[in-house]
Amino acid sequence: MYDSQQLLDLIHAKALKLGDFTLASGKKANFYLDLKQITLDAAGARLVAEGMLELLGESLPAAVGGLAIGADPITAAIVTLAGVRGLPLVGFMVRKEAKGHGTNKFVEGPVQPGNSAVIVEDVITTGGSAMAALERARDFGLKVDRVLAIVDRLEGGADAFAVHGAKLSTLLTIRDLNIPR
Repeated sequence: MYDSQQLLDLIHAKALKLGDFTLASGKKANFYLDLKQITLDAAGARLVAEGMLELLGESLPAAVGGLAIGADPITAAIVTLAGVRGLPLVGFMVRKEAKGHGTNKFVEGPVQPGNSAVIVEDVITTGGSAMAALERARDFGLKVDRVLAIVDRLEGGADAFAVHGAKLSTLLTIRDLNIPR
């Protein structure tokens, strides 16, 4: 089962970087969370998948996915653990750009228009990357009303999703990390 303290310890040991950084949102920060160090680690991937399946609870969607590349290991971990548990769940990837050949799709995976889906993300600041995934998934025809993330930096992402009819749920917030400012 999900152990939030173990995830916090892993983030502090492997993913938290202090210094001067520019985030994907364009904002400046004195710390950076490189959560690929967690999602591409066996113990970290298991913890994230356990936590996200717990957040999903009884209302399991047909699919989980998000914007490539950041959401890919999260999606894979959740789908793998769901398979181990015998839960019917598939994953999908949202491309930043269509391939320009083949089917020219933005959404890849065993999903169909009309499927219920949840967007997954590592860190939410303003929500821009996850919002792009949400919009592309909806354009494809997926029914998306939730976004799950590992950490919310509490900088407006939840409000941005609410405006678009989606609820943000996270395993942790920046407050949980107790980062010196």
